Amino acid sequence: MAGTKEVKSEISTKGQGDSELEAKNSVDEYEEGEIPLSDSSSRPTSAGVDSILPQPHPLENSWTLWFDSPAAKGRQSSWGVSMRNIHTFSTVEDFWRLYNNINPPSKLIIGADLYCFKHKIEPKWEDPICANGGKWTMVTNKSKSDGFWLNTLMAMIGEQFDYGEEICGAVVNVRNKQEKISLWTKNAANEAVQISLGKKWKEVTEWKEIIHFIVHDDARKHDRNAKNRYSV
Repeated sequence: MAGTKEVKSEISTKGQGDSELEAKNSVDEYEEGEIPLSDSSSRPTSAGVDSILPQPHPLENSWTLWFDSPAAKGRQSSWGVSMRNIHTFSTVEDFWRLYNNINPPSKLIIGADLYCFKHKIEPKWEDPICANGGKWTMVTNKSKSDGFWLNTLMAMIGEQFDYGEEICGAVVNVRNKQEKISLWTKNAANEAVQISLGKKWKEVTEWKEIIHFIVHDDARKHDRNAKNRYSV
C-alpha cells in the first residue's frame, strides 16, 4: 500500500486533465452506482490494459459519493430517503475518474446536495458514527465553491488532518444564491479536536473568514436557531 505522503502527493499534483474520462452528465442523471464514461472508442480495450495503466495508489480509507436530487426530495415524505449512493472509491486514480465525470457544485441544479463520506457511514444525523458529532460550515458564492469543495475533498481523502479519524465526511448544499460546504465530525464534545479540525480546514481551503461549529443534537432540537458551539 502506498504511504500517506505518496498518496498526498498524488492527490495534490494530479489535475483534472489527467483523467482518461470526459465529463458528460450531471450527477442527477446517474443510475445508482453508475459512472458515465466518455466514448469507449477512445479508451484501451481490456487486452493489454494492465500493461498500459500505472499501478493504483490506495487511499487510507474508502469513500462513498452520495447525491440528493431536489426533484427526488420533493417526492419523499422523510428527509434522506431520496439520497443515492453513486460510487465508492478507494484509490487516487478512482477518485479522479469519478470527480472528472460529475458536475462541480456551481453546475449542479438548485436544491441539490452532494456528499462524500467514509465508506459505510451514511450522511445522516441518525448514523451511529455521526450521532454524537457536529459540523463546521462555510458559506460561499457560486464563483468560488468549486475550489473550496475540491480542496476539502483532497484534504479529507489525502489524510491531511491531524485527527482525520474524527472526520465523517463533507457536504455541499447548492442553493439559489450560494453554496454551503460542511465538514462533519464524530465527537462534538471534544473541543480541542474540533478546533484543530476547523483550523486545518481553513488552512487547506485558504478560507479567510470565521467558520462556526454546530452540534447535530442542537440542530435536531432547535433547527435554524441552534447556537454555534465553536468558532475559528
